[in-house]
Amino acid sequence: MITMRRQLLGLGFVAASSLFALHAAQAMSGPTAITIDGGPLGSLALSGGVDGYGYYLGETNSNGNMPGTNKDIGANVANGLVELQKTSGVLQFTVEVGSNGGAVTLGTAPSQTTISNFSTGPLYAGYVTVAPTGSPFTVSVGQMGSLEGYESGVDWNNSNQLTTGIFYVENAQDRGVQLNYSQGPVSASVQLGDGYDTGVFNFLQALASYSYNANNSLSVFYAGNLGRTGLNAHTYAGTGNYNTTSVGPSGSNFDNSQMIGAYYSYTNGNLNVVPEVQYQIAKADAQLNQTKATSNFGAAVFGDYSFANTPYSLGGWVEYFTSHTSSADSAKGFSWFIAPDAEAVGFSATPTWQYKDLFARADVGYLYLLNRTLPFPTGAKTGFGTNANDRGIFQSTLEAGLLF
Repeated sequence: MITMRRQLLGLGFVAASSLFALHAAQAMSGPTAITIDGGPLGSLALSGGVDGYGYYLGETNSNGNMPGTNKDIGANVANGLVELQKTSGVLQFTVEVGSNGGAVTLGTAPSQTTISNFSTGPLYAGYVTVAPTGSPFTVSVGQMGSLEGYESGVDWNNSNQLTTGIFYVENAQDRGVQLNYSQGPVSASVQLGDGYDTGVFNFLQALASYSYNANNSLSVFYAGNLGRTGLNAHTYAGTGNYNTTSVGPSGSNFDNSQMIGAYYSYTNGNLNVVPEVQYQIAKADAQLNQTKATSNFGAAVFGDYSFANTPYSLGGWVEYFTSHTSSADSAKGFSWFIAPDAEAVGFSATPTWQYKDLFARADVGYLYLLNRTLPFPTGAKTGFGTNANDRGIFQSTLEAGLLF
């Protein structure tokens, strides 16, 4: 199983629709770009950040669902990213370099930040945008963030450092071409690229957003493979090296799937609430060793509140997810998140302090398995703890960082 890392392109002009993917943020204010003189290139925007965190995991062991760690307590560097953008004129660009790894999905072991997750190494994002004067259309080409879902793979874009199971199964950075449209309250983007960073350019994504007013907006997204991505294609490395991680052992169901989802953003003063739903299915495919269709459903409600005239805010979410895998495919290791046929509920709460470019926050979360029995005829139990016998797991992080 691999952890997907995704970036929301809220600071760039990839598409106005991508801006809807960002929060009507209260609990965390992201980097504020520094304007610099780019000479013949015109005005440029420089931004970035660095952060780290300590963590606590309740009852973990390599025999459970957190492979690779026997440590209950540890500390990691989260991100070190620098972004340079040109956001005006007909020809625009974004280049973001550094190391990413700060968004930790509740129920998974935190890992040290790395530049080896993607095929592009330390190039986290790099794309060129053509924006004709007076036209509602733009075109972007290069390494970009996906159009899926509400949460970001860069933790300071989220109100919580801990992310949901919805985020875990989504596509992250990929290479491709994207057509964008923005006119009045409507914005939309369509991207064709190599979903899950596989190098196979057969993955279609779409995001459409409608802003009813300044406080209400609806976003609907789709992602799906137009063909087949074979078992030997490379994909996100998680905590390893991209060149040694392939689709087969990581789960061919991820890239060879169809996904649909939506989220609604409501803002009332200092309060922002966002409900989200997402459904993903991978059909049976003998060439991919998938005997029957396998699916995953997730729902969550995000909220954040900023306390007026103070540097303090509070973010949180609750989630539910369930997946369905046949007994034959379960025996082959097919899974979406935690385990085949896993069903769970969870929550996360994050009080945050932020003063200008400095921030610190604590995140506490708990995940509880409603179902931990593998499909028949396996019938084995899965879970957390030393012998994978525990239904629940508690996680917490203490994070601090500097943004610019």
